[in-house]
Amino acid sequence: MTGIAWVRDQFTYSQGYMQGRYVALPSFSDFYGSMVSKLTSFISIPLPLLSMLALPIFGGSSTTISLGVFWLTWFGLVSSHSHLTIELYGTLAIRCCLFLLPALGFLAFDCVLPKLSRRMKARGREHLPLRLGRDKVLRIAGIAVGNVLLSVLLQSCLEILVSRILHLRSLIKVSSTIPLPWSILKDILGGLAVRGVAHYVVHRYYLHTYDTFLKTWHMGWQHSISFPFSVVAAYDHPVNFLLAVWMPTILPAYLFRWHVLTWHLFTAITSLEDLFIYSGASVMPSTIILVGMARRIEAHFESVQAGNDIGNFGRLGLLDILVGSTCKDEDDVLDDINEETEKHNVKERAQGAVNSVMDGIERKQKARRRK
Repeated sequence: MTGIAWVRDQFTYSQGYMQGRYVALPSFSDFYGSMVSKLTSFISIPLPLLSMLALPIFGGSSTTISLGVFWLTWFGLVSSHSHLTIELYGTLAIRCCLFLLPALGFLAFDCVLPKLSRRMKARGREHLPLRLGRDKVLRIAGIAVGNVLLSVLLQSCLEILVSRILHLRSLIKVSSTIPLPWSILKDILGGLAVRGVAHYVVHRYYLHTYDTFLKTWHMGWQHSISFPFSVVAAYDHPVNFLLAVWMPTILPAYLFRWHVLTWHLFTAITSLEDLFIYSGASVMPSTIILVGMARRIEAHFESVQAGNDIGNFGRLGLLDILVGSTCKDEDDVLDDINEETEKHNVKERAQGAVNSVMDGIERKQKARRRK
């Protein structure tokens, strides 16, 4: 009888629990309103960063008024959202808007309009993704999206662990105080240096030199492709992606405990960098830096396919010059600068400016002597 009573009690409890859960389910209107509220909150988080970037271009008649409006917007955002929400939703929105969605758009353009796309590629038909096959392209796109989402998830887990479980201060500072422009510039330049060194070390030694599972994964995943396109920047084994891409990017933010606005701006810069230097396009926003970086990325992929003298492990190329790991017969960043200065006749213009200044000084001296 005891067993029968226990089964009856469990059945009664389960039935009551399920009825309570059913009653607790929101109606369609409540669910729709909640989703719209979450979506609006998600979209509004990166707006202060975008407004800050737009100030120099679309600023009003008074910079002070524009900055005041920006500060009020930022203050309201910090007051109405949790610090974790601002950091993570902002990061996710920036990664989606400045990397994932444009990269997937470029990929769709390459696949739907290949004849038009190859005219915009540096190497024409060789850079068309459809040469890999539809299944391979879909796999690359899916893994790239998963890696980006995984990096944001890992960032959220670290923040929750540090701030809510260990009760320590957050890894990235979120406050209503806005950092000064020169402070942001200093942090970003230092962050680019730290990111470049960390990426070079991981990429060269752990993904290409030491015979470990990391190298095996890297060669079997990212370097199973003979040429880069934008989505490939996030296509690798998830562990390799976190070590070689995500960790160097977020490392300076954690080391120096950046303000979240600095972190979001840094994320925007690195996202656009990944988008363009892996695109294979012949036209870039920057004729010196991005074009040279894209060319060195392509040379790195070619050296891996050739199987010998692998080089160009960095992005900008300065560490490759210092260490001597550039690809043979490939221009480095110094060659790019010299070529660009010759193209625009910088030396002749500078010499002409100096001569005009000297002539002006001589004329003034002669005029004084006559007086």
